[in-house]
Amino acid sequence: MPTRFVDVLAPVALDRTYSYRIPETFDLKAGDIVSVPLGARDVMAVVWADDAEPEPRLHNRLKDVDEKLDFPPLKKELRSFVDWIADYTLSSRGMVLRMTLRMGDLGPERLRLGVRLSGPPPERMTPARRRLIALLSDGMLRPKSEAAAEAGVSTGVVDGLVDEGTLEVLPLPKAMPAPPPDPDFAVPEFSQGQQAAVEAMRAFAKKDAFGAALLDGVTGSGKTEVYFEAVAEVLRKGRQALILMPEIALTGQFLDRFAARFGVRPFEWHSELTPRTRARNWAAIASGEARVVIGARSALMLPYADLGLIVVDEEHDQAYKQDEGAHYHARDMAVVRAHIAKIPVVLSSATPSVETEVNARRGRYQRIPLPQRFGGQHMPHIEPIDLRIEGPPRGRFIAPRLAEAVRHAIERREQALLFLNRRGYAPLTLCRACGHRFACNICDAWLVDHRFRQRLVCHHCGFSMPRPHVCPQCQAEESLAAIGPGVERLQEEVAALFPQARTMVLSSDLITSIEIMRSELNEIAEGRVDIIIGTQLVAKGHHFPRLNLVGVIDADLGLGNGDPRAAERTFQLLNQVIGRAGRESGHGTGYLQTHQPQHPVMRALIACDREAFYQSEIESRERTGYPPFGRLASLIVSAGDRATAEGFARKLASTAPLDDQVKVLGPAEAPLAVVRGRYRYRLLVKSARGYDLSGYLRDWLAAGPKTKGNLKLEVDVDPQSFV
Repeated sequence: MPTRFVDVLAPVALDRTYSYRIPETFDLKAGDIVSVPLGARDVMAVVWADDAEPEPRLHNRLKDVDEKLDFPPLKKELRSFVDWIADYTLSSRGMVLRMTLRMGDLGPERLRLGVRLSGPPPERMTPARRRLIALLSDGMLRPKSEAAAEAGVSTGVVDGLVDEGTLEVLPLPKAMPAPPPDPDFAVPEFSQGQQAAVEAMRAFAKKDAFGAALLDGVTGSGKTEVYFEAVAEVLRKGRQALILMPEIALTGQFLDRFAARFGVRPFEWHSELTPRTRARNWAAIASGEARVVIGARSALMLPYADLGLIVVDEEHDQAYKQDEGAHYHARDMAVVRAHIAKIPVVLSSATPSVETEVNARRGRYQRIPLPQRFGGQHMPHIEPIDLRIEGPPRGRFIAPRLAEAVRHAIERREQALLFLNRRGYAPLTLCRACGHRFACNICDAWLVDHRFRQRLVCHHCGFSMPRPHVCPQCQAEESLAAIGPGVERLQEEVAALFPQARTMVLSSDLITSIEIMRSELNEIAEGRVDIIIGTQLVAKGHHFPRLNLVGVIDADLGLGNGDPRAAERTFQLLNQVIGRAGRESGHGTGYLQTHQPQHPVMRALIACDREAFYQSEIESRERTGYPPFGRLASLIVSAGDRATAEGFARKLASTAPLDDQVKVLGPAEAPLAVVRGRYRYRLLVKSARGYDLSGYLRDWLAAGPKTKGNLKLEVDVDPQSFV
């Protein structure tokens, strides 16, 4: 038989495929996962084309494929998706493929061992041994760590009794796979206001064709229960469903709600999974065993056996943008993957992104509205507190009217939430004697005071140092002053105002794992906290039954940073956080502490007039040609010194092809001019909406100057961050 060749794509930072010979001992098809020699090592790769025709002169120089690996092949739909993302974002195809093959530890399953009572009691008996023997006297086989935890002893006590012959070690039986979710396990009774949305969602999910729908419901309207009905329809068809969520919102509360509806928990996919769990879940997704997956943005890249529906919860959330490696937006790519796979996609939000809102207004997306809260609850009443007139006393940050409202809430045995989107104790520390400000040594940023950790920390590179007692500039003692509030400082003020209240700070720098976050959110939901002090963590779809009061300490915080999306983000964030109030009983109230009560965002929030905000923002975007009425790309040039970065950026700008539909702005120093010791210059490229901006950038960069040495060029198509 004639020699056959395949082109394979490896999950490395390369955009091209490589040709290999197929050994006569096995056959290969496009999508098969193989092992091939690449350079001095063997790598996993995917057959991208099974009919490669390399030049005849290369035939004898090509290497053989080592092995066909025992994994389900990547479907054509997923391979096309990888190509699409790479082409659109100007990323290498290999790095995009790498996201689909992050399968963790796929080695043989580790043998799990347990212990049970088998012999006579030991000669020397202790209280710890007695408790353990009493526990195991039922003859059941238990994992060693579980037996120790139940008996309240160390694992050393278990080992000691094994050595004595009192306990024996045996293999634990393999865990049975969980049953699939049951779409008819517990179908809820929907309110009259929800029923129309439920019927529309079921009909939408039944289609075996691409379609995009916006589930547009106010906070507390039951959007989750409604899109669960779309998931149920897909399960009835025997297909898989993916629910994307911002990573920090992957709460135990959500998983419990899913289990209450479908009888079992879904499979999870996020950064906190252990390598072994990641491997099991990846294999279950690829084989089709995982019928429903709930995950962070990376779950979109997985090799589903038969994906039938994608849901993007909180679709407006900024966490869906990947800012390292391939710069993609998971919401937008979810729509692309659904289009390629010819399946429906649901975008759910109480405050849709402007892009999604425009698509719904123009009929590209079906709008499924939920305009009322579940159970007849009213939307929170919102009151402004004009800090120019009724601000807090000097050195304090909670205005008297808000403090009084918190006091009344505690007296009624309700919860209050104080929201400040600023981590740490204070955003700036300076010396009162000489004016010295503590800045990061390698970033253009102030160090944030973290009193809980007793350190000054840079939130951009992670640099930290102990909080000093002496000014390094003038050697003055006890002269350092914290400027401005963070959530830790706010808790200090709350403790002084409400000494009997139980408080909890929810901030990403204090929560080191999803499990810790789930535990703390459960404490709040169970009513074991009176006052919650939180950053944007608390705005992510949580349900706190006793929470009826929300106070926003600095409502203006996100409005003054020059970001073209600042108004949209502030409106969404504050709307979401105030929407935590009054979801179950009582009347919710939100207080906005602001210096700008006449700002359009504040006026729309206070009047609960979402339409006014979107109308104003859409008109502004259309007038200025910003997305979704135009397209943007950001090019960040960085180097170890300012002159090199600026020189390359100017040279790059000078080679931009002339085109009437494209404007190249800059280069200019980036707002955050130095990060991790690298100096940064930015070019912003602006084009008409229907223009092939990715193609323009590709041609420009191919012909333009090339980076070398410590120069780096990052391309971000459709940027969300402008720092």
